Amino acid sequence: MQETLDHLAGDWKIYQLKGGHRFSADDVLTAWTASRVCPEAREILDLGSGLGSVGLLTLWRLPQAVLTGIEVQALSYGLALKTLEYNGLAGRVRYLHQDLRSALEVGKFPLVTGSPPYFPLGKATLSPHPQRAAARCELHGDVFDYCRVAAEHLQPEGRFVFVHAARDPRPEQAVRQAGLQLLSRQEVLFRSHLEPTVALFVCGFQGDRSDPPAFVIRDSQGHWTEQYLEMRAEMGTTGLRRSP
Repeated sequence: MQETLDHLAGDWKIYQLKGGHRFSADDVLTAWTASRVCPEAREILDLGSGLGSVGLLTLWRLPQAVLTGIEVQALSYGLALKTLEYNGLAGRVRYLHQDLRSALEVGKFPLVTGSPPYFPLGKATLSPHPQRAAARCELHGDVFDYCRVAAEHLQPEGRFVFVHAARDPRPEQAVRQAGLQLLSRQEVLFRSHLEPTVALFVCGFQGDRSDPPAFVIRDSQGHWTEQYLEMRAEMGTTGLRRSP
């Protein structure tokens, strides 16, 4: 399988498979949200780390923090380790090759992140590529598992930030079932005139809910919005043009 080494943030790069799962705007937005709601966090737990993109992007934005990542897929875990070594992050990151649904002996964290797969088995075409299949479909846990595990490892004042499908009712159900409170939900519009496809969720054990306006990535003409360009600059990602 052919690997590529791609820009992630600042001078950090990430290993990905050319024909496999690759990190996306969903990951960048999740990390951006996490770094904003908990800017003083010194420890981060990233559930279902995959390639490591969400956790590493959050870590890049929080230079005082250290990261623990949990990943069950051997392919993604191996790539994450290569990324860790390439960027010289051994002192700030540890990855555990483990199913997040198993007993995790990692302690409690002020900030937990996650990007659960969006589709139950049977609700979407299962990719023949094992890495892409697990990133898209719920082969190793669903949003209920992510919320439950996050609650188990969240400090009393901590925050859990995750991304999920906007039209799926289960994320809010999963938050409540885990004993958490939904503090904000921000829908993401990939085009200003289209319905949202994903939403960003922030939750904790206490606090009042306040939903920000939708985050718009492109306007109706397909041009990047100022909001998106400013977010990318804040997250250390470069190379975007104002029009596709």
